[in-house]
Amino acid sequence: MMVSAPETLAAAPPLRRNLWQQAVSALRSDHAQARILSGSMIMLLGSALVSAVNFAYNMVTARLLGPTNFGHVSVAMTLLMLTSAITLAFQLVCAKFVARNESMHGKWIVVRNLHKLAWVVSSVVALGLVFYSGALTQYLNLPARSILLLLALGIWFYIPLGVRRGAMQGQCAFPRLTSNFLLEAGVKFVGSVVFIELLLHTSMGNAVLGAIAALALSVMAAYFLPPLTPELRSRDMPACQGVFIPASVPEGMQAIVFFIGQVLINNIDIVLVKHFFAPHEAGLYAAIALVGRVLYLAAWSVVSAMFPITANVQQKDEHFSIVAIPLGAVLLISGGFVAITSLIPHFIMHMVFGAAFNSPLENLLSLYAAATGLYALAVVLMAYEMSRKIANTAWLQLAFSGLIIAGICLFHDDLGQVVMVQLVLMLMMLIAVSLPFLRVQAARSFLKRREA
Repeated sequence: MMVSAPETLAAAPPLRRNLWQQAVSALRSDHAQARILSGSMIMLLGSALVSAVNFAYNMVTARLLGPTNFGHVSVAMTLLMLTSAITLAFQLVCAKFVARNESMHGKWIVVRNLHKLAWVVSSVVALGLVFYSGALTQYLNLPARSILLLLALGIWFYIPLGVRRGAMQGQCAFPRLTSNFLLEAGVKFVGSVVFIELLLHTSMGNAVLGAIAALALSVMAAYFLPPLTPELRSRDMPACQGVFIPASVPEGMQAIVFFIGQVLINNIDIVLVKHFFAPHEAGLYAAIALVGRVLYLAAWSVVSAMFPITANVQQKDEHFSIVAIPLGAVLLISGGFVAITSLIPHFIMHMVFGAAFNSPLENLLSLYAAATGLYALAVVLMAYEMSRKIANTAWLQLAFSGLIIAGICLFHDDLGQVVMVQLVLMLMMLIAVSLPFLRVQAARSFLKRREA
């Protein structure tokens, strides 16, 4: 559903629907479900485009650099993703309280306060990376310390970017949010091609630095474009009309714990593989892991559309389909992804990354995709439970991320063991986070039977 401005989405009448929405109108019982479906479709289509651009980026970078240098670039990207625990925490908290504040003044205060805090945190993190860049360069077997120095510049903008994305998400401005992700992916792709080609054909420096420079530039571009709505950019706002709901520190800490666990589960394996295995094997594994990240990006787009809506739904209006729809979408996406990667793993690795990445390790693609799919389903349940305050499963996720670190440190005789550790632990985590949800649903069914 397309609207002229993000503020009009919440009040859009049911008649303003596309044909595909009319086909599933029988599945809807309230407006919240319609917003989940429309928002999920926008984000899902956007994530498909982002995935396509990222695939092109990975393909070109891998072909230009080869497995060893591609491994260097991938571990630098992974460090940026580890920082995203803070970025996503700011985004989630901002989205939640922008959605909960009805007045534009309240939304403006939330964005302003979180934005100031994000710049302080990003400055501390970036300076910390600069200070420890020498030790990290040695631990990760990187060719130059300057890789981490360039990365620190990107991280400086990356954390405040979470506040801006949270503002868009909280206003349900899904087209604007999607364009922001597309801009980041596009600048990263174009910049990498230009910089790598320039460095490969000159003696100006290591081509890996070109890819990292493009990565930092893409984050900076995404921070500035597209701009927030004029109301949220204004320096002076009229007096608050109505109740103001400030961002909660405890919920912010809960979000940080949640996303620390998330980014560790999604990324720490690449860091550990880069340390334990030879550079060539680490590069091959990074290619396999990046294919799995495409699946997770698609699943996360559904969660992004679900979260601000479920957080704002009143208990009396809550319905099982609010979580059933995202669960079904993620299950469908994951099942299709696992099927494709099991049928044509050689084609994917050869066509996407090039002949240099041909290896028996390509058979790990489907197992890695299965582990990612199990985790994506768990994330849908955890995000729902967090938004409805059913259970604090963030600590459980953090515990499982610690188990992954311990498991890989203990079992890394080959890369197959590394993937199997993650597959088994993700299955166990899905079962664990399902228990609070099933308990609540059983209690509601019991109460309905008693009322009947």
